Amino acid sequence: MHQHTLVGLYNMKSQQFHFAGETGFYSGKVRDVYTINNDVLVMIASNRISAFDVILPRPIPYKGQVLNQIAAYMLNATKDICSNWLLSVPAPNVSIGKKCIPFKIEMVVRGNLVGHAWRTYSSGKRILCGIEMAEGLKENDFFPSPVITPSTKAEAGHDEDISADEIIAQGLATEEEWKILCEYALKLFECGKSIAAEHGLILADTKYEFGKIGDEIYLMDEVHTPDSSRYFYKDGFEERQQKGERQKQLSKEFVREWLIANNFMGKEGQTVPEMPDDWVDTISKRYIELYETVIGKKFIPEELTDEERYERIVEALAALQD
Repeated sequence: MHQHTLVGLYNMKSQQFHFAGETGFYSGKVRDVYTINNDVLVMIASNRISAFDVILPRPIPYKGQVLNQIAAYMLNATKDICSNWLLSVPAPNVSIGKKCIPFKIEMVVRGNLVGHAWRTYSSGKRILCGIEMAEGLKENDFFPSPVITPSTKAEAGHDEDISADEIIAQGLATEEEWKILCEYALKLFECGKSIAAEHGLILADTKYEFGKIGDEIYLMDEVHTPDSSRYFYKDGFEERQQKGERQKQLSKEFVREWLIANNFMGKEGQTVPEMPDDWVDTISKRYIELYETVIGKKFIPEELTDEERYERIVEALAALQD
């Protein structure tokens, strides 16, 4: 730890980092987040995987690197649309960025009737988050134009659907802020769709999180990753729709489907099924496949020890102070 001793201390026993100026630590479902001097975040994407708001029992090799590097790529590709939190990516699964005061809502944008929207629709409901969905749609059909179906950002448990009127009434965003959030979300979605199309994919749905520093709104968190988005393969999409066949997709939905098939939906009394080695390997390969398809580059796995990762973070934090 030589010249960086003053900047931080690595705790070998807990495998958890400690940094000079650290003012907060939060371990989420899939990420560990350190706050430095109340204005910078160190976000470490773990290999943990969650579904139905439950952390599954086994980590997925390279998942953290995949998510972090796709997010960094997409944040850089969309920074002309709105400001974002990212400052540097010192290690494969680590991002450092500005701390924002988050809006307690997730901006879910849907181009296709899939996932939660389809489950709602197939149950007979035609209103989702105050948005009316037309009759006669099939699973995975395109909406006439992308729709925003926000949800509340729950501290614990499940996120809840919420309408624009409720967001404003509850003070989660002002009317003007809501207008800006919608404008940003739709522009980001169009950009994401365009990037996906270049690589033979359809961005079916995704979510964005925003926050503020002063009066300025920033895009936060991960963007257009397989944990926050769902992609279909464009080739053969229309034919599969016409025949009523399942769409070939790249997303985390296949993990949820496997859990459902094994009688787990995160409900009380249910037990997470065992994850055999070949299934863990399959999930890892699917994440890497999405990286290579979305980014259009070969995935290069990078193995770092905790000490090496720590050193890189410390150096990056020191550079921000210079």
